Amino acid sequence: MKIIISLLTSAFLASWAIAQEESPAPTESSAPTSEEKASVTVETTPPPAAEKKEEPVIAPAPAASAAPKTEAAKPTAATKPAAAAPAAPGKNLIGEAAIKDMENKWEASVPSHNYSMVEGYVSADFMGVSSKGKFVNRSQMLSEYKGDKDTYKSAKNEKLNVKMYGKDVAVVTGRAREVGTGKDGKAFDRTFLFTDTWMMRGGKWQCVASQSTKIKG
Repeated sequence: MKIIISLLTSAFLASWAIAQEESPAPTESSAPTSEEKASVTVETTPPPAAEKKEEPVIAPAPAASAAPKTEAAKPTAATKPAAAAPAAPGKNLIGEAAIKDMENKWEASVPSHNYSMVEGYVSADFMGVSSKGKFVNRSQMLSEYKGDKDTYKSAKNEKLNVKMYGKDVAVVTGRAREVGTGKDGKAFDRTFLFTDTWMMRGGKWQCVASQSTKIKG
């Protein structure tokens, strides 16, 4: 009997030992140990407020483009360039003023018989019609002036119209009045209408053509 109990006990112990050996050992996927739990807790728990390091906040420098615009930057009527006035067709004020000045000096030289000025105004290829109804060139026209023996009280242009054709050509129409005494001793009061054509040559104006008609006296 004792032998049977002993054999049963041995068999039980042997089967228990085999069962313990066949039970699976704990794996990495098993529940974490106390040490693993502690490490997880340290990683997920935020550090105490005393240990936080606050980074200094640096205010961004103001951008140059962000500067406010001033009124001076806005164009005003004073800063805007004034629009150039459209020039009248065929007008050249500098040339017109110069030609009028020469026409007036030409007529004013008649009483003094100073024809040297007129010689500087008349071109070498001048052609015209004199107040005596004759075709004249430069030398013939100047000869009439030099042969004049009248005495003048006054000689001036009463009206001048200048028409510019580009920058180098101008046509003048005018009226001149001359008052004085002739070589026969008789007083005269003459009025002429004339047309002169001027051209810019070599940097100066020259009269290239002229026609004069006496309408009074």
